[in-house]
Amino acid sequence: MSDRSALVAKIRGFNRFYTRTVGLLEETLTQSPYTLTEARVLFELGHRTSRAAANIGGEREFLAGTFNLNSGPAASEIADELRLDPAYLTRILRKFASAGLTEVRTDPADGRRRILSLTRKGVTALAELQAAADRDIARLVQPLSDQRLHDLGRALRQTTELLGGSTSEKPEIVLRPHSIGDVGWVIERQSRLYAEEYGWNGEYEALVCEIGASFIRSFKPGKEFCWIAEADGERVGAIFLIRKSEELAQLRLLHVERAARGRGVGSKLVAECIETARRVGYGRIVLWTNDVLVDARQLYERAGFKLASEERHTSFGKKLNGQNWELEL
Repeated sequence: MSDRSALVAKIRGFNRFYTRTVGLLEETLTQSPYTLTEARVLFELGHRTSRAAANIGGEREFLAGTFNLNSGPAASEIADELRLDPAYLTRILRKFASAGLTEVRTDPADGRRRILSLTRKGVTALAELQAAADRDIARLVQPLSDQRLHDLGRALRQTTELLGGSTSEKPEIVLRPHSIGDVGWVIERQSRLYAEEYGWNGEYEALVCEIGASFIRSFKPGKEFCWIAEADGERVGAIFLIRKSEELAQLRLLHVERAARGRGVGSKLVAECIETARRVGYGRIVLWTNDVLVDARQLYERAGFKLASEERHTSFGKKLNGQNWELEL
């Protein structure tokens, strides 16, 4: 069986497990009066209407059932979003209207367009449905430890992103000191990334191994540092500050994972290096890089580093232009 076929089988297996575990095969959702599809339509109506209300500053009033919103989705938009047969959706909307959950109005901006929104009773029904769903999920994950909860959240976010969905949350970037295993991770990730992005060969991996091993063997607490950048507990970058002399420190092995680029991770790591170097008494920071590492060089320039010298060399299977940068503290 190919890797792709095996993955298809795993996804189908997970679907069977998940639908059974959360009760999606039951006649109604969370022991409510609504089927799964009806609940999704109700949620979509509430979500779109509350989002429109928020755009004009009225979300609190909407959730309280007192906001008379003159904006909302058309039935065709709901059908497109949920990929529902229009006739099927029409039957659901008729049921909602008969129960007093929804109302239909003429769009004041376009007299030809009919818009849908929840009534006060509909808002209450949606709130009760969401509360019941929240309780069911809370019971499902209650046995998990904090770490396992964290792992689950990260896996769900990654699955959504990998399958083309979007996640509104942007986990905070935090820096922490290195611990056992982190230097090995830096070696593996930098070697792999630079091979993929710049075509560098195993010579670079050997260099990073030597730097990492030397850092661990001769580590000087309070004068040498490695920071790991994390987003939602996942490692997304790293940087080293290494003692060269009492007055001189060297910045080494800065890298940021592709998925975290554009979020200021590199700038945060470099700033931490500079601030810490000042605090512990270094007078100057130096670093060596190559001009092909454009993003890194721009970070150093913005942080105040000055180009001190350049030299052509052949390393890592490539002809490169090495650069030495310095920052007076």
